[in-house]
Amino acid sequence: MRISFHGAAGGVTGSCHLLALNGRNILVDCGMFQGGRELHEENAGPFGFDAAAIDVLLLTHAHLDHCGRIPLLVKRGFTGEIICTAPTRDLARLVLLDSARLLEEEARRRRHHGEPDAPLYDTVEALDSLDRFGRVAEYGRPVDLGHGTAATFHDAGHILGSSSIALDVTEKGRTRRIVFSGDIGPRERPLLNPPEPPAGADVVVMESTYGDRDHRTLADTVAEFHAAIRRAHARGGNVVIPTFALERAQELLYYIRQGTASGMVPPSMQVFLDSPMAISATQLFRRHHEALKPEIATLLAGGQDPFGLPGLHFTRDASDSMALNRIRSGAVIMAGSGMCTGGRIRHHLRHNLGHRDCSIIFVGFAAEGTLARTIIDGAASVKLLGDEIPVRAHIHTINGFSAHAGRSDLVGWHQRTGRPEVTFLVHGEAKAREALAPALAPARVELPALHSVHEL
Repeated sequence: MRISFHGAAGGVTGSCHLLALNGRNILVDCGMFQGGRELHEENAGPFGFDAAAIDVLLLTHAHLDHCGRIPLLVKRGFTGEIICTAPTRDLARLVLLDSARLLEEEARRRRHHGEPDAPLYDTVEALDSLDRFGRVAEYGRPVDLGHGTAATFHDAGHILGSSSIALDVTEKGRTRRIVFSGDIGPRERPLLNPPEPPAGADVVVMESTYGDRDHRTLADTVAEFHAAIRRAHARGGNVVIPTFALERAQELLYYIRQGTASGMVPPSMQVFLDSPMAISATQLFRRHHEALKPEIATLLAGGQDPFGLPGLHFTRDASDSMALNRIRSGAVIMAGSGMCTGGRIRHHLRHNLGHRDCSIIFVGFAAEGTLARTIIDGAASVKLLGDEIPVRAHIHTINGFSAHAGRSDLVGWHQRTGRPEVTFLVHGEAKAREALAPALAPARVELPALHSVHEL
């Protein structure tokens, strides 16, 4: 039995881990690398394994950095089954079709500038990949993969339908449990249940995004968020929030709704959710309310909308999105992507970043090499859509909203898995992985490199 790491090994995107056991190849996640131009080339490069040789793909959740290369996997020969929870299946459909659209737009832009380049995959290929989704997993119920292997999905508390996966493998008369954390959510969340780590692990593959620090308390985070909106409104500017369409957008609507109800956010603020995918994802939250906290599910079942608020506008059409650029004050504009690597957010930054009365609020992790990270790190100006734009707006970084567990929650999650022989830390930058490793003692901890292979 061996495991190899083909993404998120030394970085925080592109999760993709391969188990070879009992003559079977089981892939856990097949995500996209996110960041600069060099990562575009890395996405288009070899997987590090033969796509046609993969028997089963287990998908932990529907974020692009965990599912974004599935259409490419199918394009290159994968004919096996994809297994995930029902919310993950529905969200992955949104994510993959949106990704294909963006890839097609980027390819057209490059051709316009004399750089011939086909998209990584197109809409038809994304649709083809959806045919590979097979059985739907339920939390706590084993799924038989054959050849002495069963997979049990457990709530990871990260986004709707997200999972940690326990693989119970019987090989040569010995049964071992290999646990893949996926992305782990914090224990304190407004919409989702806390994560439930699988117990009895022999081997753990674990994310480490915030392995070097804890987040602020949720109460302090929400107070800071409301205050940033109030101050921008008092200055007469807009608030622009680069946001991830899955989970973060819904949580922010929930907190803005709370703020308007309590008077902490001016009720005159007009809120625009300028993301077709986030709008559709919000609808899926209503559909899959069984995956939410009981109190939120009860609200939805009773016809109350925890995401609805006065002055909320859903912006689907591109023409309506462009019209937002004429608004100079009094608006909260939420658009993707959260790391500002593409999408409508770049247009809103272009029209607001240079104004001192505006605020840009970052509410999630920004990987190295992304536009979001460049702004957060204090750049005086950035290039946006061909123009050099000065950074004059107030920049806020509020990481307490993160859908990733902080250091203390990560350590607590690991302790609840039992006494694993070895833990592989993935999905984290070098500083975070190295800081977390000693806190997991007495487990032996490995920091795998990209495409490294390890015997189990």
